[in-house]
Amino acid sequence: MASLQDQLLKAGLADQKKAKAIRNEKHKQRKQQPKGTVQVNETEIRARQAREEKAEHDRQLNLKRQQEAEKKAIQAQIRQLVDTNRLDRSRGETSYQFVHDKKIKKLYVDDILADQLSRGRLAIVFVNDQYEIVADGVARKIIERDEQAVVVLHDRKTDDVGDDDPYAGYEIPDDLMW
Repeated sequence: MASLQDQLLKAGLADQKKAKAIRNEKHKQRKQQPKGTVQVNETEIRARQAREEKAEHDRQLNLKRQQEAEKKAIQAQIRQLVDTNRLDRSRGETSYQFVHDKKIKKLYVDDILADQLSRGRLAIVFVNDQYEIVADGVARKIIERDEQAVVVLHDRKTDDVGDDDPYAGYEIPDDLMW
């Protein structure tokens, strides 16, 4: 196939002198460039920049998708922990009130659950738009994954031994010296 220059010459749009001058100019440009360097084309630069921008955009999008997938996995883990460890509060007659999102909420629990909630042995968790009661160990595992899911978890006192304390009925005298 003939070059563009030959086609222009045939059509009469260019003459021999101009074609020779252009060829000489291109030859001089190539000779003046140091060896090993290639003439950089603007379209190549723009295309490379566009590819780099697209790659960066794709990376950001992929990172966002990955974070959303991690968030969903964490929520699934929390739901599973709550489903397997929730306590039955169906026989609750005592109302236990707590604050969630600046509103006072109320759960009906029995006296034992209310006592354990106040002592920090049990916690109230908000999952799937419901309040559930779980043990404090499970609540701490949930806190590791998402702090916002645990609504109520009181600090456990170190001197709180519990109901199975053999010396619960004995008072400690004030004048006892150690």
